[in-house]
Amino acid sequence: MAQAELGFVGVGRMGGPMAVRLLEAGYPLTVYDTNAEAVKSLVGRGAKSAPSAEAVASAAEIVLMSLPTPPIVQAVSLGEGGILRGARVKTLIDLSTTGPSVAKVVAKVAGDRKVAWVDSPVSGGVAGATKGTLAVMVSCAQATFPVVDPVLKTFGKTFYVGEKPGLAQIAKLANNLLAASAIVVSSEAVAMGVKAGLDAKVLIDIINAGSGRNSATQDKFPRSILTRSFDFGFATGLSYKDVRLCIDEAEALGVPMVAGAAVRQMLAITQARFGADSDFTSIAKVVEEWAGVEIK
Repeated sequence: MAQAELGFVGVGRMGGPMAVRLLEAGYPLTVYDTNAEAVKSLVGRGAKSAPSAEAVASAAEIVLMSLPTPPIVQAVSLGEGGILRGARVKTLIDLSTTGPSVAKVVAKVAGDRKVAWVDSPVSGGVAGATKGTLAVMVSCAQATFPVVDPVLKTFGKTFYVGEKPGLAQIAKLANNLLAASAIVVSSEAVAMGVKAGLDAKVLIDIINAGSGRNSATQDKFPRSILTRSFDFGFATGLSYKDVRLCIDEAEALGVPMVAGAAVRQMLAITQARFGADSDFTSIAKVVEEWAGVEIK
């Protein structure tokens, strides 16, 4: 059976590997990105290029987008030359992390234009996108889920969380808050150990064999902090954006986030010190500077 014609807008660090997986699964794919090199790479693998997001949505009934910030998602969806101005699009899948507010705005306009809206933020980083092992959170109308699930399963394991626009975004924000929190508190604990005279690798091994193990000690410290590469693959600016969105949403819901607010502050400091394009494992470097030690 012929695969559905798909469109993909935003084929950068995360979108690029996901687009490759769709091509490898046999889906015809039309792509657009402001980065011509990213598009060229996919065309070399069999994708078709389009001159705009609107043109992608005039070539495919199902369009996916993976974009860095909520304002860009809103502009690319609703603005001049945007996806919802396309002639063929019937379903729009947002793989970005936008927070629920933008999701609700775009979902409303999509509904008015008879386009099914699907929130589908993903977790697992560039490595997960490349391997097809992402956690794929999905909120959309129940009738839409069976249509998009085969496409989304190309990226990893899907989790349907309900019909309400933005619900999958809440799940993603909760996940990303915990991911950043693990780096912050683990950096503090390991810096203390190193300053007292413990070997950092031995301490990480002890933590991972005990009750303190977490995503930072099991993955990010061995790969990117102990090695001093600080290249895990997620930008400080994006992590800071996600945690800000999470704290704002919690505040709107009346949920206290005392520890979360401290994590947001650490990311603000890390971004000010090392820049938005630095890797979010650079949080450890801030703690190192304050403690006067090097975790290695």
